[in-house]
Amino acid sequence: MNEPKWITKDILLAVHAELLNRFGGLSGTRDEGLLDSAINRPKHLLSYGSPTLFQMAASYAHGIVKNHPFLDGNKRTGFMSAYIFLGVNGWSLQAPEEEAVLETLALAAGETSEEAYAAWLERTSVSAN
Repeated sequence: MNEPKWITKDILLAVHAELLNRFGGLSGTRDEGLLDSAINRPKHLLSYGSPTLFQMAASYAHGIVKNHPFLDGNKRTGFMSAYIFLGVNGWSLQAPEEEAVLETLALAAGETSEEAYAAWLERTSVSAN
């Protein structure tokens, strides 16, 4: 696999700000270290194995929804991190909005695993190439 296009901290912060602007919530980062950890999780996966793009996308989402680096909007930002990561790497997530909300809430609540979330991302995505 070629090196994927990663989500930078600046992009993630801009996405988070846009989501708060659009849907409301408290702005600000609760813990910069937890944010850095979430952003770097997919890179660590690739350093120590051969994950799929979907596993790396799920790693972004899981890191953000579980680490809670932001004061608000962690689930929204976590989902969007996976969505954007797949998009910039040639995949289009086609899941209905309600399904995406339910899957992301289940991930945040620990009712679905990161692996199951990755499988859901793969099932509901199509190649954009």
